[in-house]
Amino acid sequence: MDNSIIEKYQKLWSAQSTYLNTASFGLPPTPAFEELQKALNDWRFGRTSWENWAQSAEQSRKAFARLINVKPDSVAIGANVSSFIGLLAASLPKGSKVVVPEIEFTSNLFPWLSNSDIKVTTVPLKYLAEEVQKGYDVCSFSMVQSATGEIVDLPSLKQAAQTHNCLLIADLTQSAGWLPMNGDQVDVAICSAYKWLMSPRGSAFAYVNPTYTNSIIPYSAGWYAGEDPFESLYGPPLRLANSARKLDISPAWFSWVGTAPVIELLEEITIEQIHSYNVGLANYFLEGLDLAPSNSAIVSIDIEDADIKFKNSNIQASTRAGGLRASFHLYNTIEDVNRALDALRK
Repeated sequence: MDNSIIEKYQKLWSAQSTYLNTASFGLPPTPAFEELQKALNDWRFGRTSWENWAQSAEQSRKAFARLINVKPDSVAIGANVSSFIGLLAASLPKGSKVVVPEIEFTSNLFPWLSNSDIKVTTVPLKYLAEEVQKGYDVCSFSMVQSATGEIVDLPSLKQAAQTHNCLLIADLTQSAGWLPMNGDQVDVAICSAYKWLMSPRGSAFAYVNPTYTNSIIPYSAGWYAGEDPFESLYGPPLRLANSARKLDISPAWFSWVGTAPVIELLEEITIEQIHSYNVGLANYFLEGLDLAPSNSAIVSIDIEDADIKFKNSNIQASTRAGGLRASFHLYNTIEDVNRALDALRK
């Protein structure tokens, strides 16, 4: 494997263990961490005004839009996935039918189930496109499954959705940052930034196809959802942005200070290069266990006491849905993978 393209960037991370747990949370590169520390110190000593921190939210919005090849005005900023899904669920007409994968992270499930006026069906992921053909208003799914790393067959799903007039809503939390994708392949694409975008928890994005924006009721709207936030501070009338920005919530400043530098760094490296590198590490790991390649940056294995073996070797990973979940990102190396394989062979 040729690591030369990535190696020059790896000095920007400072992991002190073998960290194979990006699917839980990503580690910040030095530029992002330093920006965040600077902002915290400025806050501590009163050296700046909040507008400087809020500018990071706009910088992040534009960078994320470039990352998934959409226009910035079609991207809303928020704090997490479930809040955005909740707005979508609450905006659906009574009697709407929604289908979701069976083993889906609950941030993309509970908001739908909480609306008693809509009908929610869950099916195994491999049958999702087939199920859409039976007639649904919405299909909501994770582009990459959190528990297993399985990647959705988006072309098949999109074909079924277009044929049957079904909205596609994708959670990119486990894919944005390593899996190339154009946001406009779906109707709505939502992403928390604290995993593969390696940002502080509390920053999230939602791309909304402009043709669908008016169908969403901005129940969480505040001053930052205004066409001009500084002209939306007090009193009526309602004057929201005429774009996805009407779904904005007031930015949690320091989360965004730590988000903007990371996404700009990922742009510089390119998602295509990151995808090749991450998947190469994951497949090398599986090959070392005599398992078939998954072509995903997240893998799940069923090996007795694997979690204990990792812990004893100072290797961080997770246990999800009964399997050991390992995830590979920019700061990981072939040496990390070999260390993990050695631990499992003990």
